[in-house]
Amino acid sequence: MSRKILRILGVIAGNAVFAFGLTAFSIPNGFLVGGATGIARSAEHFLGLEMTVTVAAINVVMFLLGLWILGRKFALTTVVSTMVFPVLLNWFLSIPALGHLTEDRLLAALFGGMITGLGLGIVMRLGGSTGGMDIPPLILNKKFRIPVAAAMYCFDVCILLSQMVFSSSEEILYGILSVMLTSIVLNQVLVYGAGNVQVLIISKEFERINEIIQKDMDRGSTYLPIQTGYEKIEQKAVLCVLPNREMGQLNHYVKEIDPKAFIIINGVREVKGRGFTLDKHLA
Repeated sequence: MSRKILRILGVIAGNAVFAFGLTAFSIPNGFLVGGATGIARSAEHFLGLEMTVTVAAINVVMFLLGLWILGRKFALTTVVSTMVFPVLLNWFLSIPALGHLTEDRLLAALFGGMITGLGLGIVMRLGGSTGGMDIPPLILNKKFRIPVAAAMYCFDVCILLSQMVFSSSEEILYGILSVMLTSIVLNQVLVYGAGNVQVLIISKEFERINEIIQKDMDRGSTYLPIQTGYEKIEQKAVLCVLPNREMGQLNHYVKEIDPKAFIIINGVREVKGRGFTLDKHLA
């Protein structure tokens, strides 16, 4: 129970850092931003809708879609962000001083990108989700087998393009710089810059862990025959490769099953084969 509480507090802290970065640097300078905040920024310009209200509405709608299509387990990982982020964003926007931390747009782009990347990284590393526009790519992947990464890039590009219509050339260039820096810092926070991770799990509960990876996470895994060094027990280790953003979720599952499990994590530069460069549903 204490571990779950700490995890929830960590997700809240990550959302707070993310909201602070947007409020203090990106939004006051009119930079391009992705996700639900980017849609809300466009809605505010074209329709006059308040940004925090739009963000809250998007998060709630996406949460309900995720609950309906992706299931209760997924919904539990997004409910905290769905409720907390709009409140934090509205609170930070109500503090006038945050909009004037720096008049230098380059500094704002650099610090805004780093801080928002840090906030997102904290949330994802803890196995949580920021909700909002994270959910449609997962739904498309489940229903139409469209790769999550490709769908996320498409949504982000469309959201950024919608803001370019009413942004100046400087706002566009600084916004692109900030978004790129966010992505870099996010990856660094997750697994020190690697795109995927290779995980070796040594546990007496290897069968249950393997089942979780196969069924709940929909990832491939391999058994490796091993003998423990101290007790000389013949058993199997579980080896799997997965995207870095799913590492927090796997770690959470493993710790629930076997708190004493031995987990080895390595960054992977390139992965080829089914589930990565090939469709995982190919015969």
